Amino acid sequence: MVRAGLNAERLTRAGAELADEVGFEQVTVSALARRFDVKVASLYSHVRSSHDLKTRIALLALDELADSGAAALAGRAGRDALTAFANVYRDYAREHPGRYAAAQLRLDPETAAASAGVRHAHMMRAILRGYDLTEPDQTHAVRMLGSVFHGYVSLEMGGGFSHSAPDSQESWSRVLDALDALLRNWPAP
Repeated sequence: MVRAGLNAERLTRAGAELADEVGFEQVTVSALARRFDVKVASLYSHVRSSHDLKTRIALLALDELADSGAAALAGRAGRDALTAFANVYRDYAREHPGRYAAAQLRLDPETAAASAGVRHAHMMRAILRGYDLTEPDQTHAVRMLGSVFHGYVSLEMGGGFSHSAPDSQESWSRVLDALDALLRNWPAP
């Protein structure tokens, strides 16, 4: 019998919390069943599989990041917008490491097209309009920014910057300064 109150949304949120606690790769329907002290089979009426659960967590994370990004960008432009958006990603990864990892899950094209990932791309492009970049340079810049944000955050979270001076916050600020300078002086093809 399914425990009262369990539904796909509640399981997704509990899965996201579990991901933050033990890591996204450790999230399974079995682990979630243990958390609720129910039989695994009782959860399959709400989620189809561990992959379905992980996809739902990824979509939740993308929604949360998009909402935070939109709030951070409101009324900002140029370097201020770039910094606010970058800090949303970094802060989210620090506060929700499992969800951040979930946001990197490769989604099938249909799911990706219907996800908040599209909002992320629109926000990045809005930031880049402040730098007067047009296509195809906008696409190149979106890819560069995503790579730098994710790369820095991943290295930092893995402890890659914890063994030397200067502090990683100082480096982060310098990286954002460098990105702003590069975007203002985008190289001609």
